[in-house]
Amino acid sequence: MAFVRSFIPRRFMSSLLVSLSHESQVKTISLNDPKTRNSLSLPLLRDLKAQFQGPQDDVLRVIILQSSDSRVFSGGHDLKELAFGNEKDHKEIFDTCGNLNKAIRRCPIPVIAAVDGLAAAAGCQIVAACDISIATKKSSFSTPGASVGIFCSSPGVPLVRSANLKTSAYMLLTGKPINAAHALASGLLSRLVEDGAELERELEVMCRAIMDKPRGVIALGKKFMYEQAEMASLEKALSASSDVMVNNLGYRDTKEGMNAFLKKRKPQWHHSQE
Repeated sequence: MAFVRSFIPRRFMSSLLVSLSHESQVKTISLNDPKTRNSLSLPLLRDLKAQFQGPQDDVLRVIILQSSDSRVFSGGHDLKELAFGNEKDHKEIFDTCGNLNKAIRRCPIPVIAAVDGLAAAAGCQIVAACDISIATKKSSFSTPGASVGIFCSSPGVPLVRSANLKTSAYMLLTGKPINAAHALASGLLSRLVEDGAELERELEVMCRAIMDKPRGVIALGKKFMYEQAEMASLEKALSASSDVMVNNLGYRDTKEGMNAFLKKRKPQWHHSQE
């Protein structure tokens, strides 16, 4: 079966295009406000956060977050909201963006950021928050907030947990952008490709690799991957991992996978959560 991603909008919300292809088992979320460089207004942040919360479609295996404009992924927050809103408004904007980051991490479905242009400030923050990130060579990444008097403190949270500290400090303190090759070397990106056409091909490879695995096992693994990264000590992480591995061995799909391997046949996954 050919890999297909439907771009017919399933739902239009603010400046967000969302499509779900049952054939390919992929949901594509496209930022679609080129006039504002896909600025992350409060309504858009709310709508985007909702896409990662609550029950997901049973057929869904991968979520791709991208831009409908090849020039820019997102330029970050809507500066008009920040310039003219009050303190309560500002708190809601930053809290909602932070909650979006947490929703991506807590979503049991792997989330891939596909970047083919500029990702700046909170736009860079979202890329850093995604599980996997892939970008074209022309893409660039920046946290330039200090240049207009507001340090990118919130974008820095997932950034320093994704890119190395020296690169993060360079981006945050100078406001200067880094190119895609630097982003890959720093850990901000998972993969680097030549252009948009190769980006599509690499997304297909990534999605297929994920969909070849049982959904419940991927969900369990993603959850613990982030939990252990935040644990205070190696000893605690290793101890917790033993419990997770034992629990994993009890999964129906784990038993099917091992049986299939021993009998040298292709596993027939049930994609159950137990």
